[in-house]
Amino acid sequence: MSKDDQFLFNPSLIWLPFGKRDRGDLTFPIGPTLESHDVAFEHVAAAGVDADHHQVTLTDGRTLDYDYLVIATGYRNNDDVVPGYRENAVTITTLSDAEHAGTAWQRYLEDPGDIVIAATQGAGCFGAAYEFLFNTSYQLRKAGLHKDVRLSYVTSEPFLGHFGIGGLPHGEQLLRMFLKKEGITAHLDVGIDHVASDAIVLGDGTELPSAYSMVVPPFLGQEFLLSSGLTDEKGYVKVRDTYQTEKHDDVYAVGIAAAVDVPWQTPTPVGIPKTGFPTEAMAHTAAQNIAAQNIAAQVRGEVPTHEKAFGDIKAICVMDAGNNGVVILADKMLPPRKHGVLIPGPQAHLMKLGFEKYFIWKMKHGYVQLP
Repeated sequence: MSKDDQFLFNPSLIWLPFGKRDRGDLTFPIGPTLESHDVAFEHVAAAGVDADHHQVTLTDGRTLDYDYLVIATGYRNNDDVVPGYRENAVTITTLSDAEHAGTAWQRYLEDPGDIVIAATQGAGCFGAAYEFLFNTSYQLRKAGLHKDVRLSYVTSEPFLGHFGIGGLPHGEQLLRMFLKKEGITAHLDVGIDHVASDAIVLGDGTELPSAYSMVVPPFLGQEFLLSSGLTDEKGYVKVRDTYQTEKHDDVYAVGIAAAVDVPWQTPTPVGIPKTGFPTEAMAHTAAQNIAAQNIAAQVRGEVPTHEKAFGDIKAICVMDAGNNGVVILADKMLPPRKHGVLIPGPQAHLMKLGFEKYFIWKMKHGYVQLP
């Protein structure tokens, strides 16, 4: 069941505000895909979970009983992160937000000025912030505005290329080179105090004039889960390495819905990105355990044995930069790692274009066994 009846390919939202994509390019109805695989689909939002009685309450008043429950509810934006964010900034973290950012971009082109791209204190989606930053720079060049516009990047990261995963070898130097080439000024390890109609004011008092402010906020878990007893204070479900919840063996959580401990402290709070690749790894682990648990319950009473701690999932990401980009690879999402590498070049842009087409095709046909 889901409150949405459309699949959305989130990684391509970075292009939508510039008119390179629209919702028809990035979405498709999920009902027919599920039904073709004999999966019943309920297009209705959940209103509550009673894990003790194995029930999910729906917003239409019904309740559904379950033997096993997988919570994959994604995120909601923390729109209250700083004063003025709702009124004076745009973001690209949802389809409607990205469309609003596109409308604001068209207005901006009629009366251009300085631009600020920011990832606030507590944000975890730094990859999207970098991608939008470099795509903005690319679009400014195409519009003949690059020399006249001051483009600034504001981030809670302690250094460039931290990405919320602790950074990778030579990542800081590579990102610094990219910013220098594009003439972008970076403000690191800083939060935002407030967003004004014509500026972003940082926590240290610095005021950055801005005619277009794109801000990536922190994410939160879904509000209806807060009363379930399964979550932390942010609404994320606390899980074991099997992706079973801490208290209930028959309830699982994957993706952004699953709580992940941050293995470090930074002067300005930094979140962890729970992106597409680790989400798939979590989902596969949970599915294997549910299958094993279901069989074992009927035969031997054994417990699930498939484990994949979030930090041990591989880091695989393609960061687009307009007509350039960076491929990011590491043996583990979080340190300590044995190896990690960033590979820059225009091939990264082409890889992202190809992956978009492949992944939408894969999901539309339900070929989840494919990589």
